[in-house]
Amino acid sequence: MEMTDASDEHRLLRQTIRQFVQSRVEPQAMEHDEAATFNAKLLKEVGELGLIGVTIPEADGGAGMDATASVIIHDELAYSDPGFTLGYLAHALLFVNNFYWAATPEQRAKYLPATLAGTTVGAMGMTEPAVGTDVLGMQTVAVKQGDHYVLNGRKTFITNGPEANVFCVYAKLNDRITTFLVERELPGFSTSAKIPKMGMRASTMSELIFEDCRVPAANVLGKEGGGITNMMRNLEIERLGLAAMSLGMARRCLDIMVQYVNERRSFGRPLHEHGQIQKYIGDSYAKVEAMRALVYNVAATVSPTNRNRLGTDAAKLFSATAAKEVADAAVQVLGGYGYCTEYRVEQFLRDAKLIEIGGGTIEAHQKNITRDLTAR
Repeated sequence: MEMTDASDEHRLLRQTIRQFVQSRVEPQAMEHDEAATFNAKLLKEVGELGLIGVTIPEADGGAGMDATASVIIHDELAYSDPGFTLGYLAHALLFVNNFYWAATPEQRAKYLPATLAGTTVGAMGMTEPAVGTDVLGMQTVAVKQGDHYVLNGRKTFITNGPEANVFCVYAKLNDRITTFLVERELPGFSTSAKIPKMGMRASTMSELIFEDCRVPAANVLGKEGGGITNMMRNLEIERLGLAAMSLGMARRCLDIMVQYVNERRSFGRPLHEHGQIQKYIGDSYAKVEAMRALVYNVAATVSPTNRNRLGTDAAKLFSATAAKEVADAAVQVLGGYGYCTEYRVEQFLRDAKLIEIGGGTIEAHQKNITRDLTAR
């Protein structure tokens, strides 16, 4: 595909998603943040637009697009509803994209149609109560018994945990990490109550609990001991999605700030004529543009066959903190109005903080980047 075609396709995608966000996403965003509920009906609408399988080849029912397309969707959705976008990311990237590239034709036939439609919600189980960044230290174990595997352990902070029907779960089989497809109905599997949290409240999370959970042998995703390969293959597009969410949140906060300082006066002149306010706006604009350039430039280098760990780590490391700073600036510029819920910037500040923690902490990115640079 020529670059011009790609960019035309990307432009059309952005137009489509932007219209959808204005008409369908924005009206419901505050309600779901306040209720701390995930809008599963809205996920089906996203599925009807063909936006769940954006990275899945057309032959298998996806849109056959690239990492840039995934970034556009996360950027535009998060401008309006970061919590819903996080649920979408957990479904479209952590489950669907992760699953697709490791699955057999039989597994694809069984799980893809409903997950691409958004009628079945997916999630991924990696983090545990005692183990986060130190993935290799996970304690969930699988033991082979005849034509089944028996899983024992717990996962926590699992986005979509309360709603999902199918999960990509990482567990240790003979001390090697293996990926299993776990359906909610399997005996010995359950989820905890919702875990209340600071931000991203329109997305839900819970623990996944495995008590002698019997998983059929056909539900191994990829091969025994191949869990790390699946995990690493998916991490880069996940980090790009999260970085794009940071960009969307920061763009929204900047737009709100600019609109507010245009309308508000203090000490007899427009608010935007005060030097302190100009610093917040000027710095925020520079951060937004730097995030945009970094995230989209890196996205152009990532595909199922091409890795750019250094770039995706850098994109998420920079964007996570920059978005939090822009949201904080917006709260400050709006003052009392910023601290109250009406303009939603307090929500974006709460939501933005997650990206410094989820999908790789900023400390993990700093470690990875240093390791990659010093190993060159």
